[in-house]
Amino acid sequence: MAAILIIDDEPGIRQSLASILEDEKYRALTAEDAVVGMEILDREKIDMVFLDVLLPKLGGLEALEHIHGSWPQMEVVMISGHANIDMAVRAVKGGAFDFLEKPLSLDKVLTVCRNALAIGKLREENRRLQKNASLAHKELIGDSAAIISIRALVKQAAASDARILITGENGTGKEVVARAIHLRSTRAERPFIEVNCAAIPETLIESELFGHEKGAFTDAVSSRKGRFEIARGGTLFLDEIGDMSLPAQAKVLRVIQEQKMERVGGEKTIETDVRIVAATNKNLEEACAQGRFRQDLYFRLNVIPIHIPPLRERPSDIPLLLCHFLKDMEMETKLEDDALELLASHDWPGNVRELKNLAERIAVMHSDSSISGKALAGLLNRGGRKHTHPPVGGTLPGKTIPQGESLPETLLEQNFSEAKESFEKHYLEFQLSKNNGIISRTAEAIGIYPSNLHAKLKKYGIYSKEGKQ
Repeated sequence: MAAILIIDDEPGIRQSLASILEDEKYRALTAEDAVVGMEILDREKIDMVFLDVLLPKLGGLEALEHIHGSWPQMEVVMISGHANIDMAVRAVKGGAFDFLEKPLSLDKVLTVCRNALAIGKLREENRRLQKNASLAHKELIGDSAAIISIRALVKQAAASDARILITGENGTGKEVVARAIHLRSTRAERPFIEVNCAAIPETLIESELFGHEKGAFTDAVSSRKGRFEIARGGTLFLDEIGDMSLPAQAKVLRVIQEQKMERVGGEKTIETDVRIVAATNKNLEEACAQGRFRQDLYFRLNVIPIHIPPLRERPSDIPLLLCHFLKDMEMETKLEDDALELLASHDWPGNVRELKNLAERIAVMHSDSSISGKALAGLLNRGGRKHTHPPVGGTLPGKTIPQGESLPETLLEQNFSEAKESFEKHYLEFQLSKNNGIISRTAEAIGIYPSNLHAKLKKYGIYSKEGKQ
């Protein structure tokens, strides 16, 4: 349903024009002056505007200039009961789609309205096609079967508004895939808003997502839009969705089901219009079975699943990605055969993110036109990890690993996600013991919010000195 804004200081004109448009199944919004009108444009997704020439506070022609400055693609039809040729010419030169004289003709209004909306749609489609052509999936670098399949799935999924769940280890490129979907969609001109669900304390996640009204809680000194509102008409990317608390999951599920929400402390119902793309490095099916993730939300999010395999499972992509990153840094470094072999044998625990770090290291520390396996091995080891073996000469909670020893075999035999969780559990136990079981002190020492630490302790069944998880 197209949304049309009517800006006119005459209540009768606003009412009659809105009635005509609503009879034709358009959504009509009204404003008594240009200042109010631009406030509506700032918070609503509007497709075209009817704008009176003679207005209080800010004249129609000046308002037209402001609108095209802030919303350059907006189609504006000027209306006036005191029209003259000079005024009409100025309006059209100023970017108005058309100029209508009062009293308004029903047929003329509907014809101009249909034409303006059709032109706007064609322009939007043209911009989207141009952007898609220039994009050409350059972010999804690789020739492996997995990346070819993901590129095809992105193209197919982007055409709809279906919710998407992207899974994969940390650093595999989940955000890159999410952005590629957005840029290929009809929402490409609207915002792409990311929310890192793991980085926001449980006490703030509701305000972050849905916004709040002034006075809703102690620190709410003014009203604030949430991410759902900011992303209106665009894409909301819920990253690390597996770390979202159960209460927040319930509220997100409700918004998805009802397509509306209220700000924290507010009573006004706000319609939502976002395409949701979620991502996680966790096994959500397992989390559902353990009661850590709502099964109904999982099914809502997992309409189109996209899994990104780790870099070690698609070695043919590694040299292409590395050359791409080096080229971005204006480096033309040739990879010798033994360097290519080394890249293929490395474990890549940090995936594409680790590879990009390596490219930056090469750009800073290697000046030759080619790089050998020996030189590359030295740069890889500077990253803190040997290419086929676990690190040595470090610490685990409660234990020092002497030089020459490896990590426990039980840890090494787990998959990456399991090993990460095992290490995190031992690490938290060690840090909690080191800080005498005091949660606030432990949270400060390791650099996370106490609420996040509470959640992690509860997840692993760890009790603090304070008797809390």
